[in-house]
Amino acid sequence: MSEATEPLDFEAALAELEALVQRMETGSLTLEESLQAFERGVRLTRQCQAALEQAELRVKALMEDGTETPLPEAAPGDDGG
Repeated sequence: MSEATEPLDFEAALAELEALVQRMETGSLTLEESLQAFERGVRLTRQCQAALEQAELRVKALMEDGTETPLPEAAPGDDGG
């Protein structure tokens, strides 16, 4: 499990996080390997969360300056069909 020196893009970080979860769920890792995987997973989760927050800010900025029209929110239970 190599740790990149540069932050991964969202999709790569999410893919690595999913792979880590799969490895941990097998139960074949040692305690130390599990701890290292967990620590890496926490870092990846934080990185993904930060990327999502930045994307949300960008969307809000576009909505506020009037260049985009917001989509109506679907009612609970509305499957769009």
